[in-house]
Parts: sequence; structure tokens; C-alpha cells
Amino acid sequence: MKSLPIDTIKKYFQGLQQSICDGIEQLETTSSFETDQWQHANGGGGTSRVISGSVIEKGGVNFSHVKGKELPAAASAKRPQMAGKPFEAMGVSVVIHPLNPYVPTSHANVRFFVADPQGDNPLWWFGGGYDLTPYYADELDVVAWHQAAKAACDGFDKTYYPRFKQWCDEYFYLKHRDEQRGVGGLFFDDFNERSFDHAFGFMQSVGNSYIGAYQPIVERQKHKPFGETERTFQACRRGRYVEYNLLYDRGTIFGLQSGGRTESILMSLPPKVEWHYNYQPQTGSPEARLTDYFLKPRDWLDIT
Repeated sequence: MKSLPIDTIKKYFQGLQQSICDGIEQLETTSSFETDQWQHANGGGGTSRVISGSVIEKGGVNFSHVKGKELPAAASAKRPQMAGKPFEAMGVSVVIHPLNPYVPTSHANVRFFVADPQGDNPLWWFGGGYDLTPYYADELDVVAWHQAAKAACDGFDKTYYPRFKQWCDEYFYLKHRDEQRGVGGLFFDDFNERSFDHAFGFMQSVGNSYIGAYQPIVERQKHKPFGETERTFQACRRGRYVEYNLLYDRGTIFGLQSGGRTESILMSLPPKVEWHYNYQPQTGSPEARLTDYFLKPRDWLDIT
């Protein structure tokens, strides 16, 4: 095949990082992103951008482009023939933890991998998606989020939204809790279908649609009053987020296995979190409604 347009992919990711940061700064009234550039020991590097203010308690938008002499186990598990091959990996990862418990946490990631990039038959694939993790969920927000996800998919293949929505539900699942992490969205990986241009275009559509899906949700909820009860519940639910990222998240595992920058990899963790022994929300309370109703895989586009 012809050589892969690595520089074009990299420029897209860097532009996406900037556009997402611009969109988040429109929501935040007291702070702007700090920028931290870093280098990877084996080549490449990245730019981490972090924000903390009156609306976003902690947010990170990270671009990374790392290289390695040996594909880590997290990336070669499904392709044992590629174990030990050199690789390049690049992408943008976003995690936004708002201050107000009525505003959901959101996560987005789009990425590109190529194994044996200088070989005769390099193996490449894209991955990505986004998901929403509310505390006091609003059905309007959840439906709008899934409508945006579906719109990002439908121009490429109308089977993609139901397929990648289901994959998201299955992937962001805490096995040890028998519980979903949030209300889902999209998740896809190892994606190289049809042609490079098709796969690259689809990944861009998902990446480009994230901030437009999330901004209206923050705007609707960020002024809602809250107190200590809501903040405590938020901190307890954030504990589930930490558990998932450290135990199951493939991006976290890959980053650590590939010798990535730990500070950037763990930027996804919330600033304040609590674990209360055997915490159980009161039956019928708004807190119980999160797990009783929202954290159940369902067709959010067919809500009556």
C-alpha cells in the first residue's frame, strides 16, 4: 500500500485538541488552559492542556504521539503476530470533571495506531468514541448526547451507531460492581474498514462532534444550585470512575505499558473523590435513580 499520511493525521489531532480547548474555555468564566509539552523517551511526545476553574473543576485535553520498539501487550493481545514489532500511536484524549454535580463528566478519545510502520505491510487502525457519566442525570441531556453520536455515524454507515453504541455499553462496564460507568455513547477500536480514507473520515466525524454534543449540556446545567449532599454523592460516584480507569481502561493500560508520561495518562482522574464503606443511596431518592434508571443499557433514542 502507499505510505500512510502520518503528518496529516497528526495535524488533524493537534487541530482537534485546539478546537476542543476553545470550546471548553467558552464554558469556563474564570480560568483558561495551562499547556505542558513533553517528550517521549523513544521518540515523539505530546502536549497536555489542563484547566481548573469555577465551572470545570478539573479538565484535561491531551495530544500524544509516541513511538516504541515493541508493541505493548495491551495493543498486541488480539494480534499475537505483531508482538515485538515497532509502533507509533497518536491521538487526543479528553476528560472533563465539572464542579456542579448536575453537570455530567464527559470523556472522549480518538486515536491512531500503526504497527511496523516501516515494513512492507504496516498494520494500522483507528479507535475512539465518547461517553457521558452523569451524577444527577437529565433525560433530555442523555437523549441529545445520543442523537449527536448517531448523527456523527450516519453519514458513513447507519449500522455504526447501534453497533458502536452497544460496544460502548459493554466496554464501560465495571464487572466487579455489575454496573455501567455512565449512560454510554460510542466506542470503537481496531477500526480499518473499507479503506483508509473511510476509516480516517469516520474517526474525524466522531472527534469533531464531541464538543458540540457536550457544550449544550454544560450550559443547561451549570447554574443549577447544589449543596453538600450533591457534592458528596458526586465524590462517591467519581470513585467508580477511578476504579474503572485503573482496572479496565485500555488507554490507561497501554499508556503505562508503553512508557508514556504518567502525569498525562492519569489526568483523567478527578480531583476530589470519596469511598464510603457499603454506600447505598436511599430508596426512591434522586441519587438512587441514577443506578435504578440511568445506568441501564437502553435505546435512548426511543424514549417515550
